[in-house]
Amino acid sequence: MNPLWIFAAFLFGAVISRIGLPPLVGYLLAGFALNSMGVMGGELLETVANAGVTLLLFTIGLKLKIKSLAKPEVWAGTSIHMIITVIIFGLLSHILCYSGIPLFDQLTAQTSLLIAFALSFSSTVFAVKVLEGKKEMASRHATAAIGILIMQDIIAVVYLAASTGKIPSAWAVPLLVLLIIARPVLGRLMAICGHGELLMLFGILMTVAGYSGFELVGLKGDLGALVTGMIFATHPKAQELADRLLGFKDLFLIGFFLNIGISGSPTLTGFMIAMLLALVMPFKTGLFFILLTRFKLRARTSLLASLSLSNYSEFGLIVGSIGVVNGWISSEWLVVIAIALSLTFIMAAPLNAASHRIYARISGRLKPFETLTRLPEDKPIDPGDAEIAIIGMGGVGTSAYDEMRRRYGDIVIGVDFNTEIVEEHQEKGRQVFFGDAGDSDFWKRVEPSKSNVCLVMLALPSPKTSIFSIQQMKERGYKGQITASVRYEDEMYLLKDAGIDAAYNLYEEAGVGFADHVCEQMDYCMLKNI
Repeated sequence: MNPLWIFAAFLFGAVISRIGLPPLVGYLLAGFALNSMGVMGGELLETVANAGVTLLLFTIGLKLKIKSLAKPEVWAGTSIHMIITVIIFGLLSHILCYSGIPLFDQLTAQTSLLIAFALSFSSTVFAVKVLEGKKEMASRHATAAIGILIMQDIIAVVYLAASTGKIPSAWAVPLLVLLIIARPVLGRLMAICGHGELLMLFGILMTVAGYSGFELVGLKGDLGALVTGMIFATHPKAQELADRLLGFKDLFLIGFFLNIGISGSPTLTGFMIAMLLALVMPFKTGLFFILLTRFKLRARTSLLASLSLSNYSEFGLIVGSIGVVNGWISSEWLVVIAIALSLTFIMAAPLNAASHRIYARISGRLKPFETLTRLPEDKPIDPGDAEIAIIGMGGVGTSAYDEMRRRYGDIVIGVDFNTEIVEEHQEKGRQVFFGDAGDSDFWKRVEPSKSNVCLVMLALPSPKTSIFSIQQMKERGYKGQITASVRYEDEMYLLKDAGIDAAYNLYEEAGVGFADHVCEQMDYCMLKNI
């Protein structure tokens, strides 16, 4: 691999991250810079980029449940949004073809619709990277956004099969049946892989097998990686496997962003058209917001999901490349779409980084768009006689919940923003409610100052969310105690500055807890104390 690629990605990524933007914006800029220097990508960089997208889809499949695609806001919202976007963008492009503007004057009614179709997709890579960076992949808005993106990916795969003339072979259905039949065996094999590099190798093997298998039967390989991942979504080690593949996926996705920037040299006209396409992005964002609120999602959920979808997609480039190969559009349009895609990434990155603050400022204006009917997860939370509230019911939160309930009885409640985790806890008899601690509306629904809760334990993965929760409780007159778990020492200082009563460093205290447990259970400590 060219060392210059790695150096440019690191340099631009480091600089961009220092100004508060996601590093992926830096990788895009690095690609543009390399392109201006005459550096070419070639087959190797494209292979790395494709591997990153394939691994991404496999890890998405690991976290995706089939029933999430059956929600109206996902399948209907996606379909309606794409239809409206294609019609409006297609009409505008066709009107501009009579204006004499370069590139537009090459379009016909059919190719105008092709361009509009390419621009109707949103980027799976961008959304997942942003949501993972904010540790919100399990949130309600992330679930809605990822579901929409998966539906778009499926539509793209259908288009690719139709436009390239590739009809799935007769072996396609038997392959899917075989995957379903082999699921228990593959699951058992995954279970015996342990927790080390063998598990990671198993994940890569399944990704490659899914990709290659679908290609052999005339289906898109990326779809195969996604479907294979979905087979393991309910496996107890699915999250661990996703964590194991995280480093590989992130490394290869750097190649994806570099490849976008390095792939074309724009003309001034092409850049101006790309700017125009980027500036109409608020239409797509607003349409997503309106549609999601019509399906009874709250304004906050709809806004955060819409912002993560506020970009053009890598699938747009694939659609455009098919148009170029078939002679429907010129290669210049492919460069224009690539630049527009990059510009929307740059525009959407700071918006997503500040999405919670944006909602907090304009929530009053967005509330009228909500429907009167509330979904079950959005109903007010009644803590009852609970005196201890644990926010964040992952591994740490669950252990804390069980121990506090063992000591003090049924005066403990839990809160988590993952609806599936909430359902699992409720099935096991725990008193757990759905709620997002990073949502100002959640704290309005709870009203901590009016409840009997006198101890709040924050077991959240993000210190920013913990700080926000502390501020919300203080503003709403909560007088009880607040404690939190942290992973790093600097996080402890940040939480103490925010007004927390105590912080528990998981890494430091783990050894202390282990020693206490040994002294309670083993004879050695008791003999030493005699």
